[in-house]
Amino acid sequence: MVFSSPLFVFYFLLLSLGVYYASPVRWRHAGLSVLSYIFYGWWNPWFMTLMFGSTLVDYGCGRLIANGRHRKAGLIISVTSNLLLLGFFKYCHFAYQSLGAVAGGLGWHFPAAPGWMTGIVLPMGISFYVFQSMSYCIDLYRGHAPPAKSFVDFACFVSLYPQLVAGPIVRYGSIAHQLQHRTHSVEAFTAGIARFCLGFAKKVLLADAMGQLAETAFKAGPGSLSTLSAWLGVVAYAFQIYFDFSAYSDMAIGLGRMFGFRFIENFNSPYKSRSITEFWRRWHISLSTFLRDYLYIPLGGNRLGSGRTYVNLLTVMLIGGLWHGAQWTFVIWGGIHGVMLAVERMMGRKAPSDGVWRPLRVIMTFGILLVTWVFFRAENFSVAWQFLTAMAGCQSVAASAGLVDALMLSRVALVYFLAAGLIIWALPNSQQLLMRLTMGRALGCLLLFVAALAVLFQQGYSPFLYFQF
Repeated sequence: MVFSSPLFVFYFLLLSLGVYYASPVRWRHAGLSVLSYIFYGWWNPWFMTLMFGSTLVDYGCGRLIANGRHRKAGLIISVTSNLLLLGFFKYCHFAYQSLGAVAGGLGWHFPAAPGWMTGIVLPMGISFYVFQSMSYCIDLYRGHAPPAKSFVDFACFVSLYPQLVAGPIVRYGSIAHQLQHRTHSVEAFTAGIARFCLGFAKKVLLADAMGQLAETAFKAGPGSLSTLSAWLGVVAYAFQIYFDFSAYSDMAIGLGRMFGFRFIENFNSPYKSRSITEFWRRWHISLSTFLRDYLYIPLGGNRLGSGRTYVNLLTVMLIGGLWHGAQWTFVIWGGIHGVMLAVERMMGRKAPSDGVWRPLRVIMTFGILLVTWVFFRAENFSVAWQFLTAMAGCQSVAASAGLVDALMLSRVALVYFLAAGLIIWALPNSQQLLMRLTMGRALGCLLLFVAALAVLFQQGYSPFLYFQF
């Protein structure tokens, strides 16, 4: 089930809100958990058993840690079981293929992957709920979170459907109090509706439109892209992934407000960044802080000297790239970010040059991001290389490139590019815009929502990009 679908908007959302507010307070978490499992199992009912098993194991491990006996055993079981779960479903086939490629390069015979391995289906959102569930036990062990009051509370935390599939990654310590005591008000509910409507409009009106342009560019064959169209194609993808993912976060935060929860913000105008370091303070904030607290700092952070700090930064970003997908293109994407973070730290400044005009620094940073997005979007190295050579003007252009140019430079496409750029660089972001909800802003969000619905009924809905991660 997808937030930006008629099924969710007109049926499931109304049903879940009705069940929640009609239930006695003591049954609300149980009701939310059941509804969340239905939401998650809509794609594949078998996925529900996997999430339930992970929840059960981590709740049991949390009990071991909280009771003071076998604390370390509880932590080890939790971390090991979650990483094995993620490794099996997400990286098993990838690891086998990589070993096969290495063996083939050495001239060794390596058998083809068995049928059961090629048939592994990646459960939707597993990277997100595994991180959340595992972080509970780690925080409990560190003393950064209280133990869950009951299994129902913990199951509600893990499965809470607004942020289940694509974040933001919520830590138990940040909502433990809300699970026990939270207030519901007309003002909070209205703010949640406005935030949801704004995110819905961003997804349907901007992300999906940019996605069509990006798809045309990245699916074009060799020689089918002019230099200008290649740059416009990757810009379209940069706009798509931002509006798509930030729209999901807007909708998740809005839904959370409707149920009385306050989730952390996940984006803060990332393309206004003047450096890659600043970008990671603004982009997918819940993931970047998770990697910092559970990987970078345990590796030593910046406490073991400059050389070790650079290695830690690179290691964290390589793992962060691999977290996004079981492909070497994602590793390259993470590696470039890791190198840039290390270089910027080596220079001792937050931006490449303090003497450069601020807008130019934003443009320079965005240019670096565009190169990295090529690896993030490309299906393989061959496509990435073709795209980069087209961007560099080093590829001979065939007559078929005119079709792509016509689409990228059409009046409609240019209007979309202009509107997206204006929203990203000139206007406040979602949380700034709705920090003070006035009648005019609420009405504007509602009108955008109605416009998005009209477009949705004409073109249908598309899943969010981060569902695949």
